[in-house]
Amino acid sequence: MSEAYEFSLKIRGLARLACPAAALVPGLAQACALPPSVLLTLPTDTYITAAALTVALTAVVGALSGRLPEFVSHKLAEIRPGALTTVTSYLSFLAFLGLVLVGLLGNRDPMHNLMTLVFWTGVWIALPLASMLCGNLWAVVTPWAGPVRIARALLRRQRGIGLSRCGHWPAVLGLAGFAWFQSVSLYPDDPAVLAKLALTYWAVIFVLAVLEGEAFLERGEFLTVLFTMISRVSPLWIESRGDRAQLCAGFPGAQVLRMAPLSTSAVVFVTLALAALTFDGLAETFWWLALIGENPLEPAGRSAVMMANTLGLLAVWVVTLALILGVIRAGRLAAGPVALSFLAIAAGYHAAHYLVMLLTAGQYTLAALNDPLFSGESWLGLPPFYVSFGFLTDPRIMPLIYAFQFTAILAAHLLAVVLALKLAGEGASRLRAHLPLTGLMVGYTILGLWLLSTAKAG
Repeated sequence: MSEAYEFSLKIRGLARLACPAAALVPGLAQACALPPSVLLTLPTDTYITAAALTVALTAVVGALSGRLPEFVSHKLAEIRPGALTTVTSYLSFLAFLGLVLVGLLGNRDPMHNLMTLVFWTGVWIALPLASMLCGNLWAVVTPWAGPVRIARALLRRQRGIGLSRCGHWPAVLGLAGFAWFQSVSLYPDDPAVLAKLALTYWAVIFVLAVLEGEAFLERGEFLTVLFTMISRVSPLWIESRGDRAQLCAGFPGAQVLRMAPLSTSAVVFVTLALAALTFDGLAETFWWLALIGENPLEPAGRSAVMMANTLGLLAVWVVTLALILGVIRAGRLAAGPVALSFLAIAAGYHAAHYLVMLLTAGQYTLAALNDPLFSGESWLGLPPFYVSFGFLTDPRIMPLIYAFQFTAILAAHLLAVVLALKLAGEGASRLRAHLPLTGLMVGYTILGLWLLSTAKAG
């Protein structure tokens, strides 16, 4: 064995020991995502330390004083959705079929195929971000509700088959498969592969919803469950009361306090959503690649790390679930209500994690929608433009992007702390009960900001 090879092994071993420490100590986490020449000029260690202290102090002061926001809501208007959501859902279904055809028959380049662009940029990123501001938009554009209502009406079917007993477990399975497909599988961006999987998944959910009823979508379809949960942080929402509905407004998180405690399967779903986001950010970091024995400067490709990433995704999920349930149990709090507070973290990290992808791939999406046939026409009336990533090296723009990500992470954790204090209820040992949960919130804040600023391959 050559001396150079032995030296490389020693360096790799040291990296495996040093990187976890760097992840836990803000002062060491100064390596940054692309472009490093810009972000390295920012005091990211100061940002992370300040955020962690802010979360900790908010939790301590809130627990000691007991003075927390009331989260009042106000009715803005009476509305009657009627058959409108059926029409919009059916139109969404037709658009979905069109995207599937484009995915199967169109250009295999993911940056020039509307199937991949609309799903990954529009459905997976832009729609949740809009729902955090404007309420649950997925309820309007879901491709299942309209077809299911029409099919059940034609079949005169009014009963279910007992799938309600499964709770959220079907959605857990769906999200687990999706998380693996997104972070581990070989071809998550291949238009044809995505189209086939999407069509198969739609058909399975459609059949189950027709047999069980539309309510199955709210518990068993992972996109419906996830987007509905994320939208709970919105300051706007609709409260349904029979045939009528009210448009309401309130402080972000007011909806969370009105939710029923999460069931066991729903708690598992929330932890999986958090773990999937965490691992998606972790999988390309130098720390993770060094841990699994990969050279971050010469990535071997997804096929070489499929098993390691599969085990890593599973491990992150298990650790996330164990930590959340562990700190709740350590504080002798009720898991069902308190776990609701983590919805704010899931929403905030979703916004921060995918912001750069929205700004980059979103340009391809807009260009493809403006000229879907690539014939030089302008269907949206937009002037010709070129996709540009120059802003990623602009020292004026990148600090603003990082500031938005920082604000989203910090605001989400502060909201989660306040919600956890309110959901846990009053008690003489309030501060003692919340110390384990506060420690986890602080650790999650550090981890989220570190993942956004640490060096990554690719």
